[in-house]
Amino acid sequence: MSSRPVTARSARLFVIAAPSGAGKTTLVKALVERNPSLTFSVSYTTRTKRKNEKEGKDYFFVSEEQFLKLEQEGELLESARVFDNRYGTGRAQVESRLAEGRDVILEIDWQGARQVRQSKPDCESIFILPPSLTELERRLRDRRTDSEAVIERRLKDAISDISHWNEFDYVIINDDLRKSVLELEAIITGSNSRKHNRSANPEMQAQVREMLTAG
Repeated sequence: MSSRPVTARSARLFVIAAPSGAGKTTLVKALVERNPSLTFSVSYTTRTKRKNEKEGKDYFFVSEEQFLKLEQEGELLESARVFDNRYGTGRAQVESRLAEGRDVILEIDWQGARQVRQSKPDCESIFILPPSLTELERRLRDRRTDSEAVIERRLKDAISDISHWNEFDYVIINDDLRKSVLELEAIITGSNSRKHNRSANPEMQAQVREMLTAG
């Protein structure tokens, strides 16, 4: 009796986006700690490095000229300008890790997510929402990394970001860190294989409408 050969599962690319302050980075870091086999893609950015950030771990910090060169030479899978700074994902980094059979997580904004979906339509996209604009503002202020003017701009731009929520395969409202990490983990590990039917979720739609109206 012959046995059928076991086929290894193909590596998957996950795109996670959110408005600034929604807790995306915290969620992704907690997810990777719980699942060390996951690969976190480190983005390039032209913004100034913060005190608690490390080169090559949080971002690859490059000059405007270096970034444009990467972009022009087709080295970036996606790129976007956010808050007067440029961000981008290295194409080689992502493709080599996928080729190794390792799942890859991209932590980017909605503009970058749209570009990745166009070039890699088999990716799975996840959008992280704050529970409310009031909570979003509290989180931004608690970070104590931005001036008042920057916080006001981030809140304003968050409205635009949130309006793109229904472009994503999955949506998580990050109102409780532990619950949100488990929900994100279920998506990544495949135990939640059915994509959220956003149109059939009136509670989530009402919550989003409230945030968009409040802004």
